[in-house]
Amino acid sequence: MFGKVFGRGAERAAADPHALSVPRRKNGMYTLRALGDTRVLALVEAADAGEWEAVKAALAPFDLGRDHQVLGELAVLDGVQDWIGRAVEEDEEHRATALLISGARHISWGWEARTAARAVNVTQEQWRVFHERLHIAEEHLFEAAELRPEWVTPWRQLLTSGRGMSLGATVNETRFDAALRRDPLDPDSHTERLAQLQPRWGGEPGQALAFARDAFARAPQGHSLGCVIAMAHIEEWVESDRGDCLETPEIQAELREAADHSILHPAYVWRPGWQQDFNMFAMALSLADERHTVRRVFQTLDGAYTKWPWTFFADPEKEFARRRRRA
Repeated sequence: MFGKVFGRGAERAAADPHALSVPRRKNGMYTLRALGDTRVLALVEAADAGEWEAVKAALAPFDLGRDHQVLGELAVLDGVQDWIGRAVEEDEEHRATALLISGARHISWGWEARTAARAVNVTQEQWRVFHERLHIAEEHLFEAAELRPEWVTPWRQLLTSGRGMSLGATVNETRFDAALRRDPLDPDSHTERLAQLQPRWGGEPGQALAFARDAFARAPQGHSLGCVIAMAHIEEWVESDRGDCLETPEIQAELREAADHSILHPAYVWRPGWQQDFNMFAMALSLADERHTVRRVFQTLDGAYTKWPWTFFADPEKEFARRRRRA
């Protein structure tokens, strides 16, 4: 039945033996937890309890040096900063993993101190704590990268800390190149680089979209790098003074092509957290007032909401629910 309604991809996703049970929906939607995966939930619960041995055991199915989303679940978890330092100092064998988790957490923790306010509204004390935490993050991430030179995740995180610390174009380009040497098609590194190229972070108008189109041209069929097109148009909408700036036939067609080439292609890989890729396209397509592909995307999501990228709205959950009903 799922295959007939949503396509073979949804059928495969529904059959995932590690999929978390879908909670009771509110307004036809639910917030995705632990990437929708029982193994990730076990990892998050171990980290929440501060049990390093259990964290290491729960990490066994994953490659933290390449899996940005699994690392992201640990980075946003409050309390990790209270115990991860002991793991860094005491577990020599797994020091690189502990350093990576600590670095990612300190970036997220730093942004919590800074808040999402405009720079002019951030207090001096908030800036001080922000930069203090990012300095610790950079130190730990560089050491992790040195210990495990094949890992791409430290360099992806260093792109974010570099943006936050305003280290400049040369540093950002060097770090992005380092990420590409480890994975030329890494979607998360491209998405973070896309953010750096926005005018609000010092880029030139049109630069980010050109970058996204060049990256998409290199993306194999079914590869989630296609999401860079969705994020590029979302970022264009954020930068614009016009709420309807994406509502053109050309942008609608480009988003349809990118979705068909990536998340809706039979070769797409259904990994833990695939719902975020679909949420990117759901938001971009709905902002463009596209009426066909957006329906397929929302149907496959079946109400699964991820905070990113909807946090660009004042009321993200309400906006997701409204646009889902409209689709």
